[in-house]
Amino acid sequence: MFSKGKRIRMDEMPPMEYESYYMGDNPSYNEDEAGPSGQRMTRLRARGGVPTKPPIIDEDDEDIFMANRKRKIPKPVKEKIEREPKPPRAPREPKHQEPAEERVVREREITTDESSLFWILRYSKNTITSLTKRCQYSIIYDQFLMDNVISLLTGLSDSQVRAFRHTATLAAMKLMTALVDVALLVAINFDNAHRQYDGERLKPAHDVSEDRIESLLAKRQELEENMDEIKNMLTYLFKSVFVHRYRDTLPEIRAICMTEIGIWMQKFSSNFLDDSYLKYIGWTFHDEVGDVRLRCLQALLPLYENEELKSKLELVTSKFKDRIVAMTLDKEYEVAVHAVKLVIKILKIHQDILTDKDCEIVYELVYSSHRGVAQAAVEFLNFFIESELHEHGAYLVDAFIENNPMIKDWECMTDLLLEETGPNEEVMDNKQESSLIEIMVSAVKQVALGEPPVGRGSNRQKTLSAKEIKQVQDDKSKLTEHFIQTLPYLLDKYSAENEKLINLLSIPQYFDLEMYTTSRQEASLKLLLDKITLIMSISTDREVLEACAKTLEFLCTEGSAIYTQCDVARSNIIDLSVNGYKEAIDDWRNLIAGEETPDEDEIHQVCISLKKVSILYSCHNLNPWSLFTSLFQDIEEYLADTTHEKSIPTEALIYCIESCFYSISWGLSTIESSFESSALAYTAEELRRNLEKYMDVINKLIPEADKISIKEAAYLSLCDLLVIFSANLGKSANRYVQMMEYRPTEIQKELLINFVKTYVFSLRYEEVQDETRIEELHKKRNYLAAYCKLVVYNILPTTAACEIFKFYIKFYNDYGDIIKATLSKTREMNKINCTMTMCMSLKTLFEEILTFSSPEKISRTSQDFSDLKELAKRFALSFGLDAIKNREAVTALHRAGILFAAQHWNSDDSTIPPNLLFLEILNEFTNKLLKQDKKVVLNFLDRRISMANMPSTHSEDWQPLINYRNSLLHGESDQVGPIPVNKKVYVRKGKKNQGGDEEIDESI
Repeated sequence: MFSKGKRIRMDEMPPMEYESYYMGDNPSYNEDEAGPSGQRMTRLRARGGVPTKPPIIDEDDEDIFMANRKRKIPKPVKEKIEREPKPPRAPREPKHQEPAEERVVREREITTDESSLFWILRYSKNTITSLTKRCQYSIIYDQFLMDNVISLLTGLSDSQVRAFRHTATLAAMKLMTALVDVALLVAINFDNAHRQYDGERLKPAHDVSEDRIESLLAKRQELEENMDEIKNMLTYLFKSVFVHRYRDTLPEIRAICMTEIGIWMQKFSSNFLDDSYLKYIGWTFHDEVGDVRLRCLQALLPLYENEELKSKLELVTSKFKDRIVAMTLDKEYEVAVHAVKLVIKILKIHQDILTDKDCEIVYELVYSSHRGVAQAAVEFLNFFIESELHEHGAYLVDAFIENNPMIKDWECMTDLLLEETGPNEEVMDNKQESSLIEIMVSAVKQVALGEPPVGRGSNRQKTLSAKEIKQVQDDKSKLTEHFIQTLPYLLDKYSAENEKLINLLSIPQYFDLEMYTTSRQEASLKLLLDKITLIMSISTDREVLEACAKTLEFLCTEGSAIYTQCDVARSNIIDLSVNGYKEAIDDWRNLIAGEETPDEDEIHQVCISLKKVSILYSCHNLNPWSLFTSLFQDIEEYLADTTHEKSIPTEALIYCIESCFYSISWGLSTIESSFESSALAYTAEELRRNLEKYMDVINKLIPEADKISIKEAAYLSLCDLLVIFSANLGKSANRYVQMMEYRPTEIQKELLINFVKTYVFSLRYEEVQDETRIEELHKKRNYLAAYCKLVVYNILPTTAACEIFKFYIKFYNDYGDIIKATLSKTREMNKINCTMTMCMSLKTLFEEILTFSSPEKISRTSQDFSDLKELAKRFALSFGLDAIKNREAVTALHRAGILFAAQHWNSDDSTIPPNLLFLEILNEFTNKLLKQDKKVVLNFLDRRISMANMPSTHSEDWQPLINYRNSLLHGESDQVGPIPVNKKVYVRKGKKNQGGDEEIDESI
């Protein structure tokens, strides 16, 4: 029925033949037919003890007798004689008879009769196990009992009679389970014997007993043979019974198979916990009967709970994850419950395998009408809380926000967080409080902005309708009205818990500030500002301080009714931070001047005070406090101190670099927003001096700093300042703004590209832990984006991207999106410049490969050359399908490539051009040329490298030229055929070509 030789892969669904095989299409298992079953070769048949075809078992013996009866001779037909009609008889009274019993076929009930063999095997579970244990030491290995039993069970399991098939399958599966137990015992005995044998051999020579060693060796060999025999039995039973019965038409038989295979995998994992066995469970997930699907899930659950076994389940998890998640919505509630439990187990092992859509499916089951399913879904939510997967909070809210009013029940949430629990109420633990706060803040953000979280907006309208805008405004007013009063108390309660503070401090950023005055809540505003001031004074966590600074920036929005009150509070906070910095740095400098060494407290005070100044500077203009001179002095002292023993700590120096950057940026903002005056002229001159000084120290910090963190801070500051003070300032109407234009020097260009090559395109973080690697990758992506931004904004020439483009393929997984976006933007600015930069990248890589090749000849089969061709293909694909639009750029690329291929070569010389192989790279772009342009390029090629210059020897080295010309002559009549290669000449260069020159000349 099935085609032989076809291999079934793990990730494939069961073939359609399989489904029809056990869904009623198989004539061997059709209840209405009595045809012969399919042939199968058992061990007894192989020995000649059993006929090749099993006997046909008919359920009704009458057919046999009817078939053997002799035919009767037909009687002659007599002529009909007409008779007179008899008078009608009086009707008889019907006699009372017992109704005859109707013959009913009850095949299904045959195996459930208490007197049947199936009943004994099913409910007397120890029958086969006990029998096997009694025989485990000798009888099962005599090749008589077990062979006959296995052959009997194999034959009966293939019977058309359901009772035989059902009973035999159960017996065979139970026998395999019993054999698994015996195998485990044999394995233990084998290990013991092996240990005893090794121990005996390690004894001193005079204590060694040769008889003892021989007996132990014989015992070990015997146990090894026994294990092989048991494994052979298990393999034979599996292939002869399980493989055919797991798709039987009777669901009870399929359920038995799934139950037992789960037991084997759990007990004898070394033999059965393999993808070749797990696939049967995965395929049966699609069974039409709920009980069978349930047995599949029950078989897998214990495996995922075992720490030692879960590593072997990666493939089945990835292949059947979608089906398992879909089973959480199963119509059979028990199946859904177990599916949710299995999803939880999977999530504990592979935290990134479930998508947000998968999680949503399970989240919504908390509203299931079935209590067990709802409770399982709640367990999944509890796991979400315990696993600290905070990035899912926004997506959880997005799933509920449109259909569940509880997400906007601010009063209920704050009551849970603020009110004391009653005597019979459960107290929330720390994780539950953190999760509730996260959900509450995510809901506040989505309600106030009316936007879904990142990645969820693809199927929604980009612009809100008038009705939606009205709804957002109403929701924003309600949340503002509630949190104006409750937020100060929440901040007070959780003021010592940074994780909760970070979320709570962001809530005012979504307020309707006008409601502070319209609802007369000035007292609540003062209370909120006091709490922020207190947190800024006592907290040292960077994220908490940043949240305070951003919230304070929003509250101090110019033009709002509460601006004055908030600005006063902001000034007080800045005063406290600036005074703290001045006191700490004065103490530090006094100690250094007195040749004293600062202690840990003094170092800590300098770092914390500078951290607060830097964070406040990022959101607020601190230039009125005149800090630049002091901050810049700290940087200069670091550069002057070659030993860095008297300079401020590394962390403090980074905050100084950042603060000076913010000071210069705020200075430009002040000039741009001010009217021209004499005071503004002095401010502009001072800012220009500060900018020049700062750029000078940055130019020294990037190459000379002893810590990479200092180099990174200096690099980012330089990139951002080049963007802020770019040539666009020269177009301003304000002449003082025009004075601020700053163009990068050649030294700075060199520093920037060297930093990128050293710290971005390096593999020094490949072997570190995953969390550290992800963090470092994020930082490196920021560094690359900062450099590419300079190219895109035309601050650096397009050719500066040459060193970036050449890493497009090598680092595609890490930076492919950034480089691709840069490529697209530079093409929009100037197609020819972008194309020539691509060509420059290819030439640079070609020269690098040529430099490291030996003997200065690139192998066309090398990995580096293959990567170079792949990069060329990727560049060619970036041109798109519009050849006319890119006509001039592509033609310029070919001309530049031909010039490079002919570089350092004299046409009078008989040697091959050193860069001729570059034409093979250039060949990737010929399909982007128009037909008329191909002729122009071909003429240009012939002027530079003519075919007449090609010598008769070493012809294979000229093949790139032949291929390139043929690609330009595609469809023309004068194409050049491939050059035949004399393998001896090509392999052994020392020998001359014998007879090959004439063939080459003819081909040319």
